[in-house]
Amino acid sequence: MNTNDFELENMRQQMTTLKNKLDQQEIVSDRLIRRSMRDTAGNITRRYYLIMALCVLVIPYTYVVFVMNLGLSLAFWIGTSIFMLVCGGATYYNCLNVTSANMMSDNLIGVGKKMARAKKFDANWLFFGIPAVILWLAWLVWELYQLDADAARYSLYGVVCGAIVGAVFGIKIHTRTLRQYQDIIDQIDDIAKD
Repeated sequence: MNTNDFELENMRQQMTTLKNKLDQQEIVSDRLIRRSMRDTAGNITRRYYLIMALCVLVIPYTYVVFVMNLGLSLAFWIGTSIFMLVCGGATYYNCLNVTSANMMSDNLIGVGKKMARAKKFDANWLFFGIPAVILWLAWLVWELYQLDADAARYSLYGVVCGAIVGAVFGIKIHTRTLRQYQDIIDQIDDIAKD
């Protein structure tokens, strides 16, 4: 029986060693996944910071271009400024869901809920953003028409081309952001299944 006891003890030690190695691999895997999630969230956050900075910088720029150079109404500039502040504020609000200094140690269920909330807000933002941009562009064309009806026709071509280019880039950025949110959510789901 000594030999059997020795073999049994040896098998227990091997199982313990194997279990420790598997636990260590799981910890390393969890860290790698959390680091990947943090990096992806960091990309989204940097994009949001850039958008917020642009929203603030556009306000004085549009005053110089629209009011001082083109002679558009002060009401149009104020409307543009309010629109930029709303866009910047909404971006900041959504950024709060993404920026988590404790993403490496927070409960993954909570992080997943924040990411899902941020993704939903970002997707639903189009229901406000697209009609608001269309109204703003219509107001811009009306303002240009009030100044000079003949020149407004040529300006309309520029506005339409700018809107198309802006829409293409905006959709590309928007879909990339939603895909990155989904990547984070999928990684959390994979961890939660285990």
